[in-house]
This record gives sequence, C-alpha cells and structure tokens, in this order.
Amino acid sequence: MLFSHISDTHLGLVQYSSEERAQDVYDVFNQAIDTSIKDHVNFVIFAGDIFHVPNPNGTAIIQMANGLKRLKQNNIDSFFILGEHDISRIRTTPIPYIYHNLEFSKYIGQGKPIEYKGVLLAGFDKIRKTEISQYEEKFAEIDKIAENFFGHRILVLHQGIIEFNKFAGELQSTDLPKNFTYYAMGHLHDTGIKQFNHLKGPIAYPGSIELTTSEGIKETKKGFFEVDISGKEAKPNWIELDTRPQFSFKTKYEELAKTIDEIAEKIVGFAKKPMIEVNIQGENIETDHIQAQIARLNSMVLRCFWRISTKKISDSSVFLDRPNIIDEEMFRLSIDALGSEQAASFAIKELLPALASGEIKEASEIIIEDFERFKKEKKQ
Repeated sequence: MLFSHISDTHLGLVQYSSEERAQDVYDVFNQAIDTSIKDHVNFVIFAGDIFHVPNPNGTAIIQMANGLKRLKQNNIDSFFILGEHDISRIRTTPIPYIYHNLEFSKYIGQGKPIEYKGVLLAGFDKIRKTEISQYEEKFAEIDKIAENFFGHRILVLHQGIIEFNKFAGELQSTDLPKNFTYYAMGHLHDTGIKQFNHLKGPIAYPGSIELTTSEGIKETKKGFFEVDISGKEAKPNWIELDTRPQFSFKTKYEELAKTIDEIAEKIVGFAKKPMIEVNIQGENIETDHIQAQIARLNSMVLRCFWRISTKKISDSSVFLDRPNIIDEEMFRLSIDALGSEQAASFAIKELLPALASGEIKEASEIIIEDFERFKKEKKQ
C-alpha cells in the first residue's frame, strides 16, 4: 500500500504581488496530484496549511477542489487536517470543511481515529503552544488505541518538533503518542525525517511545496513523500517537484559587475525564469551603478531583488528596491517598537493580514478575543 504525504501547500499565496508566483504554487500543487495519480497511491494525506490565509481567493478554492476531484476520479481518497493558516481567529467555519461536506476529502483533525483499508488514521489541527497541556489526555487516549491496533498507524499533526527546529518547535518528540508507525507532519517548511527509539515509526516533514515569503530566496529543493506501508515499516520516498529556480548571491560592491556576469552565466537555460537576490556589501555605494548592473539581468529573471549592507549597520540591512524578506523585517521592527515578541507576533501575523484584506469585522473580533484571553491569563 502506498500513500502521499503532502503539506504546506499555501494555495492562494501571491508572493511579491506576482501573479506568476501565485501560479507557481498552483503548478507544483498539481504536479503533486498528478504524480500521486500516476504512481497509483492508495490515498493522500494533507498535513495542514492547505491555504495561505483563512479566507482564500476563489482561484485557490477551485484549485484545491479540482485537485481533490481528480483524485476521486482515480479512486484515490484523501484526508486532511488544518494548519494555523487555515484557521481564522474569529468563530467561522474553515473553508476546507467544504471539501469534507461535499465528500471530496475527509477531515480528520479532531483527534478521533478512523480505520481505512486496514490502516489507523488520526489527526489533530494546529495546537497552539498555550494549549498543548490540554492535549496530553487526548494523546494518551489515541496512543492506547494505536497500541491495540494491528496494522499501520498514522498520526497527522501540524506542529513543530523541537528536535527538528528549536526555534519553531512546540513539542518534544517525547510528547507524542509512541505507538504510531508514521508521523505525518506539517508546519516546518524544510524537509526532514528522524527516527527516535521511543517511537514506533519515523517523524517526517515533507516541507512546503514551494518557497514562501518567510523562507526568503534560496537554492533549495521542494517536494512531498510517497510512503510505502506494504511491509512492517513505513518507508517514505522523497518526490522532488519542479519548482521555479531561486538563487541568492553575496558580493562586494567593487566586484558587482563580475558577480553579475557570473549570475548571468549560471541562470541561462532554465525553463522557468529564476528569482534572484543579490546582497551587496561595501562603503560609498552608488545606487545608480547598482541599478545599471542589475538591469543587465532583467530579461533573464522573473524578479531580481537587491539590498546593501554597510559596516555602520551591524544587525540589519538597508533595503532598496523591493526586499524579499519584508515580512521578517516588519516583524523585527515590530519587536523593537513594541518591546515584545508576543505582541509583535499578534500584530504582524494575526491582526495585520485581516486589516490588509479589509476584513474590519474579523480584525475587531481578533482584538476582542485576544483581550478576553489576556484577562483570563491575568486572573490566573
């Protein structure tokens, strides 16, 4: 038996306000669906962050629907949980529930195990760090069920495991139920697999299917897993997706012309025009010279971002043109302004997206809910 493990599709992401980048996300998503069909997988697991925002645009909704429809037409069932990008802070029905109600896919994010063709499937939607203690009993309950189940047991989570990323982790591997033979993870955008002695199977992150804004521009591979559970052990196989090439370069100002020559030589011949970032270090920099050199790449790339840094700026960079890590820079500046990473995270990652989308009612609900939570914490 074979299944696909896909995560962090972030459908609807319009990176750098570029329609081409939005299409890139749809293209690799459809590649993953096409490959799963071609390889005759028995089912597909989507491990959260299906959409980039809780209120995705119509194109994103239809792209997901069409992908699920094609799976169904080929007798391939699918299962999904929700990530933080799928869940609105206000009390509203998450968009992916539509696919469950229409029987295009099955929602398994409430921690209730189901049996499917001799396989035990259980999943939990994104659990906030402050809520994790509430799930100890639920983890113990499904662990007992898994222990007594004959066959493969798959746990689907959208969480950061600290042993993979100590900065983005919310759980230790020892916090997980131990009797599952495969841990289908989402949330972390880099691929990774680790086997721990205290767990029956591997913890596996396929990573995001495309580079997202928070990851910046870098040379990397993206894909998903096809997992063979025909034998006693779950064996994940990495499937690389054909993503748009992205490269980041560093150069000294006085060597910029030479670096541009090297970049031009490296990026020639790609089927898709690459994304490029150039980090320039130096003093007494003339921006006109930089712009003239960067212009030599314009016909060869989709976008070329550049930034300069000087010795006077030790812990940040001066951004010119359009920086590729604007979200990260906004977050950093917000921490400086508010004096709190928690407050900055609330402002930039939760409140700002609603305001930017013109969702005033949703933004108000977010503020009210956060204030109510604050009052409860103060009482405790």
